[in-house]
Amino acid sequence: MKKIFTILLIVTLCLPTASLSAQEGCSTNASPEKMATDIIFIRPLGLIGTAAGSVLYVVSLPFTLLGGNAGEAGKKLVVEPAAYTFDRPLGSNLRCK
Repeated sequence: MKKIFTILLIVTLCLPTASLSAQEGCSTNASPEKMATDIIFIRPLGLIGTAAGSVLYVVSLPFTLLGGNAGEAGKKLVVEPAAYTFDRPLGSNLRCK
């Protein structure tokens, strides 16, 4: 079980960066296949990544407070994965602004 969680965590953390570098702009006209893949696989993995990032942020908080970069760590570990998971159109690779 621990091995599966580790693999899912790695895949989840790599997905947003891979898709962000693959395209520019925001497409709201997604195909049904992209929407199905997004709702079945990508969103749950994003939720797991957001939860894992939150845990990592809390664990690293004493060190980031001492280093003065708690805000940056929170943005990278919690805010960006949450925005990728919850703040973009279904089937889209990018968050629309």
